Amino acid sequence: MPEEFQSQWDFGDLFEYARSRKVYTVGELTGKVRRLLEDQFGRVRVRGEVGGLRKQSSGHWYFALKDAAAQIACVMFRADAEANRAVWPHLTEGAEIVVEGDLTVYERRGQYQLLVRKVELCGAGALQAAFEKLKARLQAEGLFDAARKRPIPGKILRVGLATSPSGAAIRDFLQVVARRFPLLEITFIPCRVQGEGAAREIAAAIEALNRWAKTALEGRAPEVIVVTRGGGSLEDLWAFNEEPTARAVAASAVPVISAVGHEIDFTLSDFAADLRAPTPSAAAELVTEWGWRAGQFVGTALPRLEELARRRVERLASQAAREAARLARLHPRRRFELREQRLDELRAALRRAAKVPLREFRARAQFLRHRLERRHPQEALARSEARLRDLRSALLRAAERAFEARRIAFEKRAQRLELLSPETILARGYSITMEAETGRILRVPDQTSAGRRLKTRLAGGFLWSRVERPSNGEEPEAESSAD
Repeated sequence: MPEEFQSQWDFGDLFEYARSRKVYTVGELTGKVRRLLEDQFGRVRVRGEVGGLRKQSSGHWYFALKDAAAQIACVMFRADAEANRAVWPHLTEGAEIVVEGDLTVYERRGQYQLLVRKVELCGAGALQAAFEKLKARLQAEGLFDAARKRPIPGKILRVGLATSPSGAAIRDFLQVVARRFPLLEITFIPCRVQGEGAAREIAAAIEALNRWAKTALEGRAPEVIVVTRGGGSLEDLWAFNEEPTARAVAASAVPVISAVGHEIDFTLSDFAADLRAPTPSAAAELVTEWGWRAGQFVGTALPRLEELARRRVERLASQAAREAARLARLHPRRRFELREQRLDELRAALRRAAKVPLREFRARAQFLRHRLERRHPQEALARSEARLRDLRSALLRAAERAFEARRIAFEKRAQRLELLSPETILARGYSITMEAETGRILRVPDQTSAGRRLKTRLAGGFLWSRVERPSNGEEPEAESSAD
């Protein structure tokens, strides 16, 4: 290019002229930004508070994740929302959560957003707070008072059982019953023990067992109800911390044993029950205690000599075990075992060092797999659905504006017609006179003659009269009255 015509965008050898003058379309630039974000960040985990939460009829969830400094738009499509169903009751405005998802750009708006794949509550804080709040309210009502709890019968022959038919709890319970007292009669009501709606099913099962206890023939009603499930996280056990479950347990006319989770797990159904068992197996042992004892030995007790012998054997066995442990610590083999342990540690360290290249290769493969997932047709479909939703909203707004404009025009025309209406004119004091026989409207006096009957329309109705004589503005002579 001639020097006298050198452009301000010509930077000589630093940048090529054509490259420095590159002009993007909006779509090209936005697409480039999207690809840069997806390639640079990929899948990320972000912590913040929920704001602007909206659940669409399509099953998609939209919300913002924010903190004191900024916020980011988030969308969780239907399939991912179903996979995170456990957190639905606690995903509310202001809830603090950690999300995992793919960072991208919604090109239609030029807005960067997070496609959420997984949602986690920040620790168990939100659930624990909800647990403590409901517990305090129910405790204030007296639902957990010791005075209202009833003793569990000492002799139990029939049990009502409410749990999942496919969980580990029912297998553990039945195994203990089969071993200790197989003659125990069990009335089983299956119900879900986890997930949305599980609390209502548990409550319904307890109520069904109570109805059976009222209507059963004599000697067939359950003497106790066992509500149980296996262990799990706080989220897994949450159905037993919901109000319907706690109230159904407390309202049961049949004594209730609550056996939920492991020994360290406590739920609101445990507090409301007449007795808490630490595990499903422990509950089975409680209800089979009488049957187990009845089948042990005939007689009142074992001979005293057998008891003394047993204690002696236990004492000798204890001493032998302690001596064996002391000898084992002094044995030369112990040093050899310690050396072997150290050698195992060194071997493991060597294997870890050898696996570094393999780990890098796997990390690269995982990165490429994530990139491939981001280009899945599902993403394009999700963006198309978002665009369709925007167009639908715009169409509804345009229709509402058009309807409002036509309504205003209609009201204006109605007002004009009202002003020109004969009824409006009559209301101002005018009238219309017509011949009674023909209905012909009279505009001047000459259109009628003496003796003709007239009909006059006023605002409030009609007047009937007869013509004495027509007059074009002359006052009629007054008639003299007879003495």
